Amino acid sequence: MTLATEKLARRVRVDALKMVHRARAAHIGSALSIADMLAVLYGAVLRFDPAAPEWPERDRFILSKGHACVGVYAVLAAENFIPADALLTYGQDRSILMNHISHHVPGVEFSTGSLGHGLPFGVGKALAAKRRGDVWRTFVLTSDGEWDEGSNWEAIMFASHHALDNLVVLIDANNLQSLTTVEDTLRLEPLADKFRAFGCEVFELDGHDHVALTSALSSAPWQLGRPSVVIARTVKGRGVSFMENQVKFHYSPPDDEQLAAALAELREPS
Repeated sequence: MTLATEKLARRVRVDALKMVHRARAAHIGSALSIADMLAVLYGAVLRFDPAAPEWPERDRFILSKGHACVGVYAVLAAENFIPADALLTYGQDRSILMNHISHHVPGVEFSTGSLGHGLPFGVGKALAAKRRGDVWRTFVLTSDGEWDEGSNWEAIMFASHHALDNLVVLIDANNLQSLTTVEDTLRLEPLADKFRAFGCEVFELDGHDHVALTSALSSAPWQLGRPSVVIARTVKGRGVSFMENQVKFHYSPPDDEQLAAALAELREPS
């Protein structure tokens, strides 16, 4: 049986491909790798009200890897935060749908682009909620290459020190960054052990498994007094065979022929 979140993930991939192709923009591989996490978050986990994006009791979601913004724009359109035809304006002059995620878009909490900024901001949100006694949670989605940034390790150390169990950090562990593999750029493993040493509860899973994602994210916090970290093992470019594990699709948009082939794989008319 196909889950509703799997249908949502397919829609996110289709719309992301069309946006990047139309705008001749970059980062389609990054958006495809997080589509399943976005679908599970917005389809099964997060508390929100599209009619009231500033609802005080909403869960906060922050995309720290802001270059993958087309995935979030697509899911926000699917969940009625923005009209579907707004996606046609992505990357155009005067559009609010910028090439890195922007807080001017309803449902977006924070503008990101330079890596290593989203988690420190999210930690601040979680601390504010904890001190005020609010029940909403903060979810921050980072890339794996982003953990080259010392600001993230400072932030997770701070979160652990302040017992921010209302914080959930997701890591899109696709093992590719700008020009090559994460392993060749700056080795991160053993990543789970590092987070445990920093005082976090850690869950490793297949970042494309909707059942596992829903179970893990819905049940956070897994340990009172400790931040939750999900290391989601993913495939960059997931869903389009010729884009999978291909570093060039960090920057290259699909041409007309590639778009048609990608949509055919996703069973979507071009």
